[in-house]
Amino acid sequence: MKQSKSFSSMDRKQKFEDMAGSTYDLIVIGGGITGAGIALDAVTRGISILLLEMQDFAAGTSSRSTKLVHGGLRYLKQFEVGMVAEVGKERAVVYENGPHVTTPEWMLLPIHQGGTFGKFSTSIGLKVYDFLAGVKRGERRTMLSPSETLNREPLLKQDGLKGGGYYVEYRTDDARLTLEVLKEAAAHGAELINYAKAESLNYDASGRITGITVKDMLSGKVHKVSGHKIVNATGPWVDRVREMDGSKKGKTLQLTKGVHLVIDQSKFPLRQAVYFDTPDGRMVFAIPRDGKTYVGTTDTVYKNDPGHPFMTVQDRDYILKAVNYMFPSVKLIGSDVESAWAGVRPLILEEGKDPSEISRKDEIWESPSGLITIAGGKLTGYRKMADTVVNLVAKRIQEGGGQAFGPCKTKNLPISGGNVGGAANFPAFIREKTQLGVSQGLDSKLAESWVRTYGTNAEKLFQLAHEIGNNREENDLPLSVIVPLVYAIQHEMAVKPVDFFIRRTGSLLFKIEWTLKWKEPVIQYMASVMGWTPEQKETFAGDLERELAEVTRPARTE
Repeated sequence: MKQSKSFSSMDRKQKFEDMAGSTYDLIVIGGGITGAGIALDAVTRGISILLLEMQDFAAGTSSRSTKLVHGGLRYLKQFEVGMVAEVGKERAVVYENGPHVTTPEWMLLPIHQGGTFGKFSTSIGLKVYDFLAGVKRGERRTMLSPSETLNREPLLKQDGLKGGGYYVEYRTDDARLTLEVLKEAAAHGAELINYAKAESLNYDASGRITGITVKDMLSGKVHKVSGHKIVNATGPWVDRVREMDGSKKGKTLQLTKGVHLVIDQSKFPLRQAVYFDTPDGRMVFAIPRDGKTYVGTTDTVYKNDPGHPFMTVQDRDYILKAVNYMFPSVKLIGSDVESAWAGVRPLILEEGKDPSEISRKDEIWESPSGLITIAGGKLTGYRKMADTVVNLVAKRIQEGGGQAFGPCKTKNLPISGGNVGGAANFPAFIREKTQLGVSQGLDSKLAESWVRTYGTNAEKLFQLAHEIGNNREENDLPLSVIVPLVYAIQHEMAVKPVDFFIRRTGSLLFKIEWTLKWKEPVIQYMASVMGWTPEQKETFAGDLERELAEVTRPARTE
């Protein structure tokens, strides 16, 4: 195994300098879940790898999903049997390798007269789904009567209710899943740098791609770095990189936008995750989480800046109409929306198809220059997509006279924080490590929340709490804030306040009050330890204010 690499933002500047003039077996452009999976797969085979992300890790689609590692039940309707089988099995692998960031969630599928799913078709569909996805016995579907359905979720519309299906999906924190994969890759020797943009691609005299000119988005410095193979895993920006390569021909992307609303449980007291019909025949999720309920998603063609998708009035009203249709006693209005997020799906264009009908399949394209592009795909299938890409990379390196690399090793490899003795042992692990935290003087709720969030890495937070507790005069932040903040800086390469409040904690989406309360002291602390100039401090504070406005402001018109 290669020597582990730092994943600290305190070392980021030096990492950027060190890569100048270096040559790697593989350079990956894109630090979302797809790029993260490729980095982990490659480095565990012995391939030297550099991953570059122009924003923060997971800042694009990989922090803006429905936050489900799901088996794709709806793809049965489109007869995409192979996709259901693959992603269904793969979601169990994702759960087993990272139970601290993936949680089984029983999902209720209400069946109404005239709805998308009939009672018989639902029963058969879920049974086929269980079979194709290899669902374990304790998580197989059951069919419910109308009264049993209402008992699980009393807010449901009663008119025309014929019963329900009850099956398991897996809830995740998409950004933290991405970070844990990246941290594991760094532990095996992958070099990973955020806020590093591929400004241009470099070629030899015969037109073969040989490397990248990279710009540090914080300092403005530019360096050249060489790679035997370059992979374009930039999600919504895939076609832009292909344009740089002069190879945007044939199939292209179709970006579609998905919006989610967050509503406090006092306004929408949902007990049970529900997958339900909308008035126009689509289906959306409503999921309770940490005192909130979030609902989504929309699926509309998107042609604006993929870096800053936003919720429109139409998006908001569409989702509110769907909620009020299925949960008529709730009577939500626009002012009930506490926060929202919008994400962009990088799908492969299929002419004449509605956005919801476009396949979520992934495809790999290889350009004449040798640039390899991975496009499409789903969060759930990230590891299999990486396997396929790295197989091709390894083959091409060997064909070019390089060494031979072995097969994929990630199927049974826990990601960072996930080595808890197997998913079945996670509840016992939580109890044991929570008790350890309490024995070290921590509040039991705080200790448990860290164990649930960070898995085996929680002990690093316990150690930080001990060290910081002996130095309380250094800051005015409570342990519940300062410890995750220091950990995010030292072990998760958080560079800006937005990195901490969105991708490292999710608080900007689900704990707005917490974010507002602690944003100024967090900015002050980061400015102090990271040596920001007054201009940098103002810029980074402004970034956070813009993100806050984006998730909390009233919806925009197009």
